[in-house]
Amino acid sequence: MAIDQVTVFLENRPGSLAEFLACLAEEGIDLRAYSMAETPDFGIMRMIVPDAGKAVEAVKSKGFIAEKTPVIGIVVPDEIGSTVSTIKLLGDAGINIEYTYAFAMPAGSPVAGTAFVLLRVDDNARAEKILSEAGVKLAAHKEVF
Repeated sequence: MAIDQVTVFLENRPGSLAEFLACLAEEGIDLRAYSMAETPDFGIMRMIVPDAGKAVEAVKSKGFIAEKTPVIGIVVPDEIGSTVSTIKLLGDAGINIEYTYAFAMPAGSPVAGTAFVLLRVDDNARAEKILSEAGVKLAAHKEVF
């Protein structure tokens, strides 16, 4: 039940992010969530979009380096401490979390009051099994939009 994330490498220079975001807008690609990390030479943009395959093709055609990456999405109440037990569950099972980011659903959404937490782990299948068995709600891609 992985969610397809798009990962794009951007030059670490002024204006690079604006150029990339303009490319997405020109292609009509909606962003639900994104995270930006940097290194001295480039930035890593990770994002959730309605159609990851279309987004990868579109940004590659504009000269960006992009790929699809499977991540796990979990649904938690939008309240303090709601991810502690889930993160601990994965750690106790020896599953490494490489990175994570989250976003809350807006008022008026069918799932308002919840947050989606996206996790990149070292073993998706095992993590999904552990989470499911513990009663953690896993998110499907379509639920994010």
